[in-house]
Amino acid sequence: MSHFATLDYIFFGIYLLASVLIGVLFVKEQRTMKDFFLAGRSMGSVVVAISVMAAMFSGISYIGGPGEVFKNGAAFGWILFSFFIATPVTTIFILPFFYRSRFITAYHYLEERFSLPVRLLGSGLFILRVLLWLGAATYAPALALQQATGLPLEFSILATGILTTLYTMMGGMKAVIWTDVMQFGVLFGGQLVILFVALGKIPGGLGEVIEVAKTHGQPTPIASLDPTIPYTWAGILIGGAVLNLIQMATDQVAVQRYMTARDLKTAQRGLWYKLIVTIPVLVLFYGTGCVLRTFYNHVPDPLANGQILKSDQILPWFVVHELPTGMAGILIAAIFAASMSTISAGLNSLASATMVDFQQRLTSKPLPADEKQIFQARLWTVLYGSMVIALAFIVSKLGNLVEATNTVIGLVGGPVLGMFLCGIFIRRVSAKGILIGTVIGFAASLLSVLWRGEAADGQVIKVSFLWYTSVGCVVTIAIAWVLSFFLPGKPARELEGLTWQQRNNEP
Repeated sequence: MSHFATLDYIFFGIYLLASVLIGVLFVKEQRTMKDFFLAGRSMGSVVVAISVMAAMFSGISYIGGPGEVFKNGAAFGWILFSFFIATPVTTIFILPFFYRSRFITAYHYLEERFSLPVRLLGSGLFILRVLLWLGAATYAPALALQQATGLPLEFSILATGILTTLYTMMGGMKAVIWTDVMQFGVLFGGQLVILFVALGKIPGGLGEVIEVAKTHGQPTPIASLDPTIPYTWAGILIGGAVLNLIQMATDQVAVQRYMTARDLKTAQRGLWYKLIVTIPVLVLFYGTGCVLRTFYNHVPDPLANGQILKSDQILPWFVVHELPTGMAGILIAAIFAASMSTISAGLNSLASATMVDFQQRLTSKPLPADEKQIFQARLWTVLYGSMVIALAFIVSKLGNLVEATNTVIGLVGGPVLGMFLCGIFIRRVSAKGILIGTVIGFAASLLSVLWRGEAADGQVIKVSFLWYTSVGCVVTIAIAWVLSFFLPGKPARELEGLTWQQRNNEP
């Protein structure tokens, strides 16, 4: 049964149409590969900051974050502090290496530092991880729309995938970035509306919300090193920082956005601005979960009553049933279109990694004319868009969105982060050593996901998803470092500007 009024549908349609029109506006500006993949390297630091922020906080964050806090308490929200570790490391230590030769992809660095096979492995793992991640990002708005309007999940997935692929194919990175800017404003404003409407319906107001946040579920992380406890301070800070480093420092989706900046300093300022913006955004997103938990202490809880099946559905349920006519259409469109923005960024990055790291690097033929390269990039965009649509149909089998997404990131991303950290900070590591270390690191990540134990009370225990990334990263670095004593790397003269020591002209 549909809960939308006619006005909701009108606003919803207008908003989605505006997203697609942005792609149309930039079609004629796509003259070269640099235009299509890097927006002509013309972006300022504020735009870079908002674009990176929008990519990292998609419809998954909009729905999954409040849903996680609503169900399990505010402990996961403390992951905010992990950004204070990941951002300086990325900005100060890693970003300069991508600007050394003005790379198009992050994995070009791995070839210069190690070898072509290492570059291909890193890029291939990125493609695998982002395809799975985009499947979740496509499923998220479809879930919201199904709960809000009664439209079939399948229809919403197809509509999201087709529309997103369309404007990404047409407008390239400029369309992706300016769509991000529009979506970010609507997302942030929409979340504020939800928060204030819900607060106004709670008899005890903000004071009651704070009291519920202190007692509901797990309000704060536990001081423990036990990796089987879902939320500990170690898991939140260390595991969270590693998760963020994967997305900020090794992910082509983010790195490609840094490279759209005019120069290194502009990109670095953009990352600092992003950190500043992250604080109120995360407080707002996870705080909304606490507010909704308090609100549904006073009225029938749709999750407890079986009206919704997952905590991820609580936010769209509130939007449709509690907000005024018209407002629901705008906010559901915001969730929908924010995910479209994230998917478009991923599709553009998948196309760039495929063309630059594989197609162009592995052919000995001269590069074709710019028009043909852009045509090929658009073909790859369509192919990956089709694959993402197919993957979206199986994401619902992976549990709640927060855990499913971070499991995907951790399983593949941890070893890739280990590759970059070894390359930058451990000069003696060789190409063979890092290849072996990455394979073993991936196996270790997989084992940590699959491992099951039994507690004293007979309950099944497993490793928290926050640790999957750290396991893969640490094992990759450790194996590569040990092997460096038996498989020495390149001589120092060949590493000028490629390691932290050589960057500082140290012997």
